[in-house]
Amino acid sequence: MTAPTFELDVPLALIARVRNGETAAFEQIYRRFERPVFNLAWRMLGDADAARDILQDAMLKVFQRIGQYRSDAPFWAWLRQIATNEALMRLRRDKHVDDRAEVPEVIDETAPPWVRADSAALERALAGLSALTRSVLWLYHVEGYAHHEIAEQLGRTVSFSKSQVARGTARLRELLACVPDEPTPGPPEHAASGTSPDSTAPPQALARMRRVEPSVSRTIFSENPS
Repeated sequence: MTAPTFELDVPLALIARVRNGETAAFEQIYRRFERPVFNLAWRMLGDADAARDILQDAMLKVFQRIGQYRSDAPFWAWLRQIATNEALMRLRRDKHVDDRAEVPEVIDETAPPWVRADSAALERALAGLSALTRSVLWLYHVEGYAHHEIAEQLGRTVSFSKSQVARGTARLRELLACVPDEPTPGPPEHAASGTSPDSTAPPQALARMRRVEPSVSRTIFSENPS
């Protein structure tokens, strides 16, 4: 797993229009980022329905908090943080963090199991991990979160984060060792309405956004949309 390199510039004029409450401007942003946001949530949770919900909630927050966005920072980094937080909230809400048992930290100096794995094998192996373990591994290895940051996000201890990384890495290595040699599809179709990204049907976030007063907007392993 490596840090994504996806980036997409958003014209400041477009952001200004969203801040003024223009639905058409927000829809442009939605269409630009719906795929990477969905893929991020799906990679963390492994659940397409949950990923669609996170896409909708994250995009609604973008509209509501666009006034908090600082134009000197990458827009995708700001949106990515919102989506990550929504995925973590989903984990807590669905009680994936119930297990309080913690194991001693395991020091593993061997190369990470995904270094030599092809993407298809890695996809199949990741599908065998729990949503919590997937998310902790993603936050630590891909997003670059420190253990204390993961612990804070999940309401747990640093040792819990370390144990999840150690156990998850060991389990991933086991799964990669016995994963069958067969094609693996990528992330499922992600459009909130169940249609393709080119659908003219308004996503739920857009429909909900239209009910928000414009003043509110003035008070935030592949993710390439192509």
